[in-house]
Amino acid sequence: MVDIATRVYNHKWKIDPIVRSLIDTDFYKLLMCQSIFRNRPDTNVEFSLINRSTKIRLAELIDEGELREQLDHVRTLRLSRGESTWLRGNTFYGKRQMFRPDFMEWFEHLQLPPYHLEKRDGQYELTFEGRWPEVMLWEIPAIAIIMELRSRAVLEHLGRFELQVLYARAMTKLWEKIERLRQIEGLRIADFGTRRRHSFLWQDWCVQAMMEGLEGKFTGTSNCLIAMRREVEAIGTNAHELPMVYAALAETDDELAQAPYRVLADWHEEHEGNLRIILPDTYGTEGFLRNAPDWLASWTGIRIDSGDPATGAETAIKWWQERGEDPRQKLVIFSDGLDVEKIEELQRRFAGRVKVSFGWGTMLTNDFRGLVPGDELAPFSLVCKAVSANGRPTVKLSDNPNKAMGPADEIERYKRVFGVGQQVAAEVVV
Repeated sequence: MVDIATRVYNHKWKIDPIVRSLIDTDFYKLLMCQSIFRNRPDTNVEFSLINRSTKIRLAELIDEGELREQLDHVRTLRLSRGESTWLRGNTFYGKRQMFRPDFMEWFEHLQLPPYHLEKRDGQYELTFEGRWPEVMLWEIPAIAIIMELRSRAVLEHLGRFELQVLYARAMTKLWEKIERLRQIEGLRIADFGTRRRHSFLWQDWCVQAMMEGLEGKFTGTSNCLIAMRREVEAIGTNAHELPMVYAALAETDDELAQAPYRVLADWHEEHEGNLRIILPDTYGTEGFLRNAPDWLASWTGIRIDSGDPATGAETAIKWWQERGEDPRQKLVIFSDGLDVEKIEELQRRFAGRVKVSFGWGTMLTNDFRGLVPGDELAPFSLVCKAVSANGRPTVKLSDNPNKAMGPADEIERYKRVFGVGQQVAAEVVV
């Protein structure tokens, strides 16, 4: 077991770069990357870091030189032979050779493209531009670097014993959560905490704790590097990025209305089984399901990632029933802002009505709330999103208007095209 406190105390060791592999990323990024490589390889995109928690002034906390050093290090990374062998030969979701030879040959020679970094009003403006398959792979490393540098800045002046006590308290806090989760009959839960983790070493420790504490209830991790090293399942399907870019490329309102379904038509050609999971909330879940083609009802399940999760699941159940499908045979993955209390509540409500699963993110891998004075290690909401495609702005509406992004006039246009009415705003914590 790694002595995390000692490694943090000596965190400038070269043994601990924040991102240490191109597969220190979420599995869904690689699945989407392969789909984009096949279907939209020449699309040019811009990704941008967005700090929703503006009271945390990142440029005043994080040294620019350290940030550049970590970003530059990521550009030196290449797939190792072992990583390539794992991706080429491992079985994912019951399928061998998930990643095609042409994609793997490209990935094995990939260097992530340059970045652009500026300071503005106490925040970092960090952007990436270029071909979509290359630029998209910056998202997870960029967020992970900022999150961990913020953690390091807060912990910089703590002594060795203070760090030992801090991590002992954090470990106890997580283990108490695991003990509660262990009591939930039929629980299925995975680690979705890569992006906003406290650190790589801490995420790895959390996964090992889940493996031991939950045994068969723990289904895997979204982090490919940890999945490979710990020999657990790599978990993930697709994300909002796909419909956001497809929609930005639409020429007319009619094409815009069909863009989310074109994404899933492309996905349908490549994947089956538990990889056929609908993510319906990019432009509002109710409108998406209301206008969805009949063939989507046969997909395996749905992921609820914004808005009230119980409302989203009830909407999906009703939709399946109206389409002649048995909801008890469908998978509902809850993945937004989860912690133990919400997991317990949702499991009680939906067990037996659908197949319930949870993707536990930030409150698994970064719950240091209350552990340092001023609560300066509390998690915050940081994202890195596609903001344009071929020069056109992207838009996300979500089921929570506080997560909406894009130019105001385009947001109104998208609301009109997708029939989004009044929404209930909820605080975005992570």
